[in-house]
Amino acid sequence: MKYDVIVVGGGHAGCEASLASARMGEKTLLITININNIADMPCNPSIGGSAKGIVVREIDALGGEMGYCADKTHLQMAFAGSLGFALMLNVKKGPGVRSLRCQGCKVNYPKEMLKTLQETDNLDIKEAIVKELIVKDKKVCGVITEDGEEIESKAVILTTGTYLNSDIMCGHEKHKGGPHGEKNSMYLSDSLQKNGINIIRLKTGTPPRILKSSINFDEVQIEEGDKEPLTFSNFYDATYDVNKQTPCYLTYTNKETHKIITDNLDKCSLYSGMIKGVGPRYCPSIEDKVVKFNDKDRHQIFLEPERSDDIEYYVGGFSTTMPHEIQEKLLKTMDGLHDVVITKYGYAIEYDAIDPLQLKMSLENKVLENLFTAGQINGTSGYEEAAAQGLMAGINASLKLQGKEPFILKRNEAYIGVLIDDLINKGITEPYRLLTSRAEFRLLLRHDNAALRLTPYGRKLGLINDEKYEIFTKMVNDMKELEDYLDNTYLTSTLEVNKFLESINSSKIYGRTSLKDLVKRPEIDICVLLEFMNKLYDKKIADMVQIEIKYKGYIDKTKAEVEKMLKLENKQIPEDIDYEKVPNIATEARQKFSKIRPLTIGQASRISGVNPSDITMLLVYLKKEYNND
Repeated sequence: MKYDVIVVGGGHAGCEASLASARMGEKTLLITININNIADMPCNPSIGGSAKGIVVREIDALGGEMGYCADKTHLQMAFAGSLGFALMLNVKKGPGVRSLRCQGCKVNYPKEMLKTLQETDNLDIKEAIVKELIVKDKKVCGVITEDGEEIESKAVILTTGTYLNSDIMCGHEKHKGGPHGEKNSMYLSDSLQKNGINIIRLKTGTPPRILKSSINFDEVQIEEGDKEPLTFSNFYDATYDVNKQTPCYLTYTNKETHKIITDNLDKCSLYSGMIKGVGPRYCPSIEDKVVKFNDKDRHQIFLEPERSDDIEYYVGGFSTTMPHEIQEKLLKTMDGLHDVVITKYGYAIEYDAIDPLQLKMSLENKVLENLFTAGQINGTSGYEEAAAQGLMAGINASLKLQGKEPFILKRNEAYIGVLIDDLINKGITEPYRLLTSRAEFRLLLRHDNAALRLTPYGRKLGLINDEKYEIFTKMVNDMKELEDYLDNTYLTSTLEVNKFLESINSSKIYGRTSLKDLVKRPEIDICVLLEFMNKLYDKKIADMVQIEIKYKGYIDKTKAEVEKMLKLENKQIPEDIDYEKVPNIATEARQKFSKIRPLTIGQASRISGVNPSDITMLLVYLKKEYNND
């Protein structure tokens, strides 16, 4: 059978890619090694966190599935670093870094995602291992499985995660395999290299899992979920009982823990020289933390439930490649874990990825037409980054087959745009992780406004149905109604009004003041003010309006910076330009321009190793040779 789109890999990128292409009308085949591992969470089953939580809301706003599925199956939900709006307003960094994080269920999340896939029209699922790409005249036309079956398609999306030629390592032991001891993909890397794709070697790892019954909870610190219902999805009704959330717990390493690590470094895979791939800087192993931060007496360790049956706990912050017996000794040095029973030991996994500098902004490969890649194969880390890329690859593969222009998100429009722009223009030296610091316009890319930013795009792409769009439209109308009410409602300096203001530590008013001007005061919470006025508005709507009012000056300043960037983005670079003919630019810039082939001056300016003087000389050349102002 011939398909429009074949998606290889059933992880978070593969799920979003196959759902997007199928929902956009393309006949889609999802090929996975094991159907029971679809949407698997081989590391911590948490979703979201700083920056990542905003990405999940962006995926939802565009019509993706991750946030909705997480809302239906989570064990605990909380704001990362903040427990509610009033507290968020007082944290130093403000609303630009507010994100949701949930502790998910390792069993129920994959089940729910698989159910969604199976119920989606135009989508078939097949268990197989892809051995080779079918390539004709530098165009990908399908895949060949290890059983020798040839399956034709118009486009292929590779979302192989950490399964590509992967090795599992623990202590001095090393064997071929994927997470959970699954079979890996042994030969697809060879097919990619044969066709001109550059392969790089990366590494990640996971901590041990332990029995809940072996934890002494009297010795650890409890971490509760948020006390108000919260959701990633704008389209999911938060009806769960906040008092029935499963708590997480906190403990610490200590000097004894660190001594055992330093005494046994020669026994771990990382420091014995066995690992060749580069690991994620922002998720180091415990042995790496102890060596690189030897001035620290302790490190935080999180004990987090993995499943709704509450049997097994994940030891967050304790990724390790120490031998099994050393892992056990280390855990037993910590409060709450003196009698711990390990159910699964930690390990490292080393795998093949591709050089993202060979990708277009659409995530199509520059070397092989109709080949798209998404997720960890592109050098990223994390379920959220993978799902975002999968969604974009599925969208752009479908648009290409429909003869339409690719869908590219700019850096001022979404964290997804920042992620892809960074990969394509800067490349990677380690697994890439999204951080709020990577987004120069993060005040515009907030948790609260993801739906406003991106739902119109999702609707245009056909991924937001009528029911969801009606919910979005109501939200927009409710915001407008509240904004008008605040603009046109005034308080006068009565005894009652000033007594109220005094009760919330705000200064008196004299004469007449609009509610909007009162909301501008940093000490006033809009919900408290609306309660005084006997006006009921959904807290989510009130929070969104409040942020826009309180931070208007900063938002306007950021928008002015965006305008400057967009001027550079509008300066096109001809596709046929020969960079060897551009005089007076640095050798590194010339090489990077030739390899990446930026489409605009804005994109060119963000390439690593390119200096402002290189951009100036490129602009001079374009004006002279192409009359490009």
